[in-house]
Amino acid sequence: MKAMILAAGKGTRMMPLTLDTPKPLIEIQGISLLEHTIRYLKYYGVTEIIINIHHLPDQIIDFVNRNNSFGIHIEFSDESGELLDTGGGLYKAGWFFDDCEPFILTSSDVITTLNLHQMMQEFKDADPLVLLAVKHRNSTRDFIFDSEYNLIGWHNNKTGENRLIRQENEFTRAAFSTIHVIHPRIIDLITERNRFSIIDLYLRLALEHKVKGFLHDDSEWFECGRFESLDMLNRSDEIKRIIKKYE
Repeated sequence: MKAMILAAGKGTRMMPLTLDTPKPLIEIQGISLLEHTIRYLKYYGVTEIIINIHHLPDQIIDFVNRNNSFGIHIEFSDESGELLDTGGGLYKAGWFFDDCEPFILTSSDVITTLNLHQMMQEFKDADPLVLLAVKHRNSTRDFIFDSEYNLIGWHNNKTGENRLIRQENEFTRAAFSTIHVIHPRIIDLITERNRFSIIDLYLRLALEHKVKGFLHDDSEWFECGRFESLDMLNRSDEIKRIIKKYE
């Protein structure tokens, strides 16, 4: 099974730490976010990973090489010349997913107990183009789904912006957990180029293709992307337990 880790961002919410260290190499309870993410993916059977890089890319490459790629096959998608955002990053790395098998896409700043085996099984049963992990929690932005968890829109809770691709009498909103399962046929459906958001891509594709939500309210989920949350994350016994599980 293959996966992609999004690790190219500048980590502005982690400044000043990210002035000299890429966010994926910031440590939580003694382990870098990138190493934890790799070990999490390995735990669920991932054997090949591609990592996109932009900010201080040599540090990430050196880190992976020093650790002998953690015993699996790891490639890099170099965005040093231009940061491509989530959609552009996926498209640039599309060559990696050439086996017609669904793959996992995840950010490098999440610590979670989400069971990827269950998510992959749901993907096989529902046969969507994309399956998005979502959770009912406080967030600045939500996806909007119909009663069968088909994607129908997106909502910004701070600005009130609402982007609906179709109206439904019954709908639900849930926050995105930045973990996706994707069929590689999506690469041929991407008409956007250069820098673009994967959210915009999903909203466009959901007009004609099945893009669904995978609700994981029974899982723990922590975002590790803000400087002000570091102290709590480093003291959390729950974080310690989750990290220990995947070591």
